[in-house]
Amino acid sequence: MRFVLIPLMLAAGLAGCDGDNAVRITTTTTSSSDTLGVLKVVDALQCPQTLGALTRKGSADPGGAACTYGGPRGSEVVLHLVRLDGRTAEQALSSFERDAVAAMPQAAARIDARTSDGDQPETASVQAPGVNIQARGEDATVSLPGLHIETQGDKATVRIAGINIQSKDGQGVRTEKTTVDVDSAGDTTRVLTRAPGESTRVTFLLADDAVAPGGWRQVGFEARGPAGGPLVVAAVRSKDRHDRVFDAAKDLVALNVGE
Repeated sequence: MRFVLIPLMLAAGLAGCDGDNAVRITTTTTSSSDTLGVLKVVDALQCPQTLGALTRKGSADPGGAACTYGGPRGSEVVLHLVRLDGRTAEQALSSFERDAVAAMPQAAARIDARTSDGDQPETASVQAPGVNIQARGEDATVSLPGLHIETQGDKATVRIAGINIQSKDGQGVRTEKTTVDVDSAGDTTRVLTRAPGESTRVTFLLADDAVAPGGWRQVGFEARGPAGGPLVVAAVRSKDRHDRVFDAAKDLVALNVGE
């Protein structure tokens, strides 16, 4: 199998004095087969008592459709089994995104109010909870929850959900896209990633590093599932600025449906 990573395209409006910035990254891989593994069809959730930084609260749903976990400093993760029932994956996940935004409306409002002049600078830098992006021309290093990309000239390394792709000016027969959208405005960051293939692999993260003590610092979800569903979705609310709660949530999803 050969892979190609066409150079990252960065469209960023960076204001040098006010700290507001935004970056959109689109990566394209080319392969002769599905880039990521086949995800399992799940009838009931696996909900271990503990996993990483998480501990299950009470018993799992007898029907295997949901279970709730607690984490450091009052963080919460709810694991859901979501049947599509004729809906698209995007339609099924829209309610999880709305719930995440409702938990941190101030962060979402500040990001939505950001204005950008649309310039494409030679360099870009975004650092926020769980997010580190450094770009210069067509060379970039991107670190996000569940995703790491490094490009240098025609060489590229991509790690998505435990899958490693390395390429150097190869060729293939099918083009698939991993889209990463990052909006950063001061202390707030919104991230949406979609991995390639017919299966669903979506990460949504809303982070705010300037909240009052005891407030949510990161909210969002990790969702995976085969093309026809069901989806396994971990909805996350974290009061910790580090990635350990999101990492454990991703591990819960992977335990159930695969990488």
